[in-house]
Amino acid sequence: MSNQSSYPGPDSIVRRVLPNGITVLIYENFASQTVVIDGGVRTGALAETAEKAGLAAFTASLLMRGTQKRTFDEIYESLESVGAEVGFTAGRHMTSFSGHSLVEDFDLVLDIIAESLCRPVFPPEQVEQLRGEILTSLLIRANDTRYMATLRFYETLYGREHPYGRSSSGYTETISAITREDIVNFHNTWYGPKGMLVVIVGAIKAEDALARIEQTFGAWENPQQPELPPIPSAAPPAQLTRVQTSLPEKSQTDIVMGLPGPLRSAPDYLDASLMNTILGVFGMMGRIGKSVREEQGLAYYAYSQLHGSVGPLPWYAVAGVAPENVEKTIESIRAEIGRMQNELVPEDELEDSKAYRIGSMPVGLETNSGLASVIGDIEFYQLGLDYLQRYPDMIREITPERIQAAAQKYLSTEQLVVSVAGP
Repeated sequence: MSNQSSYPGPDSIVRRVLPNGITVLIYENFASQTVVIDGGVRTGALAETAEKAGLAAFTASLLMRGTQKRTFDEIYESLESVGAEVGFTAGRHMTSFSGHSLVEDFDLVLDIIAESLCRPVFPPEQVEQLRGEILTSLLIRANDTRYMATLRFYETLYGREHPYGRSSSGYTETISAITREDIVNFHNTWYGPKGMLVVIVGAIKAEDALARIEQTFGAWENPQQPELPPIPSAAPPAQLTRVQTSLPEKSQTDIVMGLPGPLRSAPDYLDASLMNTILGVFGMMGRIGKSVREEQGLAYYAYSQLHGSVGPLPWYAVAGVAPENVEKTIESIRAEIGRMQNELVPEDELEDSKAYRIGSMPVGLETNSGLASVIGDIEFYQLGLDYLQRYPDMIREITPERIQAAAQKYLSTEQLVVSVAGP
């Protein structure tokens, strides 16, 4: 997929909205005899309260542990016998599903996804078994410097009342308190066809795929399914805010520092995204990696991330360092932020990052899974079916001045939460 016209677009992506509110997108790809189905229902951690943190993830992890039609063992045996895979994950805004198989096993995969989504039975012994597994993973998390630095970063930046300020995996006390009845009620209330997304990519004719989705999901109704609550905005902290998590047994310290980022729908989102590529992604982890890791040898890893979403998810930089290098690393990252805000990016550096962004896009479209993921994002963020075809030109048009403007608008050297976890 080297030239833009060959990218999926309005002429090759079939899009239909079913009467019950499900949006279906299909892209035919007969390069191999496989099919991928991706999608999600409009629920996630946004639908849970602070007291029930982790409920959405708990529920999603139970969907395949028994349905009206198949037991836990039967589900996994039927998938394993044909080498197919199905999985569910709860995020903040969506509970996602994915399945991939040979084209002749598509009906089985679709059936298991539909059974798990619409008719799970939440067997009590599976609820307790999974609760034990989650509590064990939370104990392991409490001793992981990188995870604890990240968790405290979100809690401090947003506050526990903001849905982004809580762990979507939950906490020991919230997971312990969630009952099977909570899980059944969460599923009955929040799972339904309104706003649901289904993306199918692979060796199947669009009209066949659409007919199967209509047959499987067309009659699904949940009249009481509410809209997800709106996501509150989030302001950067008034000044540099430090939070320290002490893990005395550890030899490495992890740092996470940042502030709330732009929405995916912001008109200058791509400017901010390319700015972050230069700052902490391209090559050996961008300017941050070059300065902190390559030149000064301060960190095992150092980079930055920006994930625009429907709410103000953060821009953040992360580093793993020896304890004696913490202060120097924080100052070096702040210095790179300041340089981004105060100096125009040289043309050659900007062109290299543009070439990387435009050149890496086809790589993500080489597999059916990659295609399904990108097409799902295009629909979820309402970017337009011609987005992939427009994308290279939108990146090429970005100037050094636009990069600097994005850095001045979305970054700060002072209004940061700095979370450090280590000995």
